[in-house]
Amino acid sequence: MSKSLQDKVIIVTGAGRGIGREIALLCAAEGAKVVVNDPGGASDGAGSNAAPAEEVVEEIKKRGGTAVANFESVAEAIPASKIVKTATDHFGRLDGVVNNAGILRDMIFHKMSVEAFEAVIKVHLMGSFYVSHAAARIFREQESGSFVHFTSTSGLIGNFGQANYAAAKLGIVGLSKSIALDMGRFNVRSNCVSPFAWTRMIGTIPTETEAEKARVEKIKQMGPEKIAPLCGYLISDSARDVTGQIFGVRMNEIFLFSQNRPIRSVQRSEGWTPQSIAEHGMPALKGSFYKLDRSADIFTWDPV
Repeated sequence: MSKSLQDKVIIVTGAGRGIGREIALLCAAEGAKVVVNDPGGASDGAGSNAAPAEEVVEEIKKRGGTAVANFESVAEAIPASKIVKTATDHFGRLDGVVNNAGILRDMIFHKMSVEAFEAVIKVHLMGSFYVSHAAARIFREQESGSFVHFTSTSGLIGNFGQANYAAAKLGIVGLSKSIALDMGRFNVRSNCVSPFAWTRMIGTIPTETEAEKARVEKIKQMGPEKIAPLCGYLISDSARDVTGQIFGVRMNEIFLFSQNRPIRSVQRSEGWTPQSIAEHGMPALKGSFYKLDRSADIFTWDPV
């Protein structure tokens, strides 16, 4: 079989561990030259360590692939642009970007610090923007390229204690759609993936009750390697007509998520007042209200 990413140059951020590592390994196995980016921090972003990215590069080379490590943070514009420069300096071009890097600073909303909110936004949302923005000029000039951004059901649906993470992940959906709209004329594609997988970040989930322990055991079944094939496909030329979409991967399931559209309306020829909205408008709309669901309320069946 021919390799789907032969000679393409791909950046994978946060590629030292977990999902990013598996994406980097798969892209290399499919013939890509990979920039393995990871500053090697803890799950909350603290510290740095070159070993995770270097180990992935060595693994790729051991398997006969081509890769280079990069240790810059995505959370600032200039370091993020250096990730892109690493690709062009080493390999002469860039064909795809996988914005996977992330941290967690979970806390119930009224206790969440400003620093914890801003730190998560910086890595997830601003990081996706910074790397994509640096790559966009290259993609525009060569009139080709593909972005894969990581969203989450914490933003798409909801979850407790993750206002920072949910806001960032839903913001990434808007970013991806805007890139798809603005750059489609240049044959540049942009899609989102919402992963279900056991990683060290998910490992921060509390396991104090029997229900929490059972939930975590189910999540552990979902290895990060299950996420990589869809990402490899979206980067490849086989996905040349796929853009502006939101996908999910859970074990062997691939989902296409809905996007916001009007579902019900009310009209009053003489216009509305606060009183008439209370008496007539809102009661008519309430039948279509969404419940305050969490991801686990929607995905109620076991991974398959």
